[in-house]
Order: sequence, then C-alpha cells, then structure tokens
Amino acid sequence: MTNTLTLEKTDTAHLAWEERWQTEEGRADWLRPDEGVAALVDKLMQNTPVKALDLGCGVGRHALAFARAGFETHAMDLSEAGLEEVQKSARAAGLEVATHLAPMTELPFEDNSFDYVLSFNVIYHGDPKIVRTAISEITRVLKPGGLYQGTMLSKRNSNVGIGTEVAPGTWVREGDGDKNHPHFYCNAAELIDLFGAFELCYLEDREHSKPGSWHWHLTAESQKKG
Repeated sequence: MTNTLTLEKTDTAHLAWEERWQTEEGRADWLRPDEGVAALVDKLMQNTPVKALDLGCGVGRHALAFARAGFETHAMDLSEAGLEEVQKSARAAGLEVATHLAPMTELPFEDNSFDYVLSFNVIYHGDPKIVRTAISEITRVLKPGGLYQGTMLSKRNSNVGIGTEVAPGTWVREGDGDKNHPHFYCNAAELIDLFGAFELCYLEDREHSKPGSWHWHLTAESQKKG
C-alpha cells in the first residue's frame, strides 16, 4: 500500500534553490547552458525576432544564452537570489534580460506571448496537479506553433521509491537538499498525456551527470489555434 501524506503545498523546491544560489559553490555547477538547449537556440536564431522565456531560470545560464542570441529575453523564478544573479551577470555582459519573481503555476504574462519557452529541471517540482497547472500555463503563454523545451523526471530515475510518496508518482526524501521537497516522476505514456496540447518533436530518456539520474528531454510544438 502506498504511504501518502497530505501537504498544503508541494511546489516548494525554490526554498532549497534560494539557499543554494546564495553561494559561489552552490552556483558553480549551473553556469553552462545545456548542449541541447544551446543547439535549439542556434536554430531559433535563424527565425528572429524571437521572444523567449526561461521559466525557472535559476542563476540564468540559459536566459543569458537567449540574450546573447539576440532574443527578447524574459527570466522567471521564485528565488530572489537567483534573479539577482541573473541581473548581475546580464549587466556585466551588457545584455538585456527582464526578470520576473513569480510561481510556475501563475505566469505573469498575457496569452500567446512567447515564441519559445524553456523550463529545464523545473516543472516536476510538485505533485501531479502542480505539474498539470504549470504545463497549462506554458500552453497559455506560448503562441500557436511556438516551441516548448524542457525536462521531466523519469520513472527510471534511481530516486523513485526512496522516501515518502506524498501523491501519485511524487516523492519526498527528507534531509536531502531539494529532494526534501516533492518531485514528480513519469513514464513515457504519462508524459505524452501531460503534453497532450503539443506535438512532440523530440523525446529522449537519458542520464544526467550522475548514474541513475534519468530525465526525459523533450521539445514540443504548441498545437493550439490562434
């Protein structure tokens, strides 16, 4: 039988990241853009102008790449320390990045605002309801035919089943950094269902830097009508 807890909020991981972003050591592994993101940015540069959102931007490794590519760049997070680092880095590089302090479940943008939304290692921080709400908000702010790129935690990930299952597919491991906050894991069928408003262009389940760190990587096109 599944051991579940009732929590008032499950999208709380930003509290752990707020602490991490305040130290040079905590930021050290999050300064270089992901290769897959950099490759898509290069392709999108051929279709300028591009208005782009880095949802859950952290200290801005991807938002800064967007700005360097000439995109109208917006960076959003619930960590004030992260957003301060984004602005500090942007000023030092002579780049323009608009920063926004807001939750992923309530994006502070009008409908059909963006050509490209990235959310790298972000929207799985919560229970299924939180994840679906975040995806609904991404759908809302993307233009018809706009691109979404992001990651989701795979059920092949070695952290599945460790700790307490607080909601279906959602685990908490107390006393272990951001794993102390809910993380949602899904298989391919569940992911495809979650992104039902999109046409999947690319989907791969692969390990990150550590053995067992399986994540889905996806790129998808918004199928909503204008």
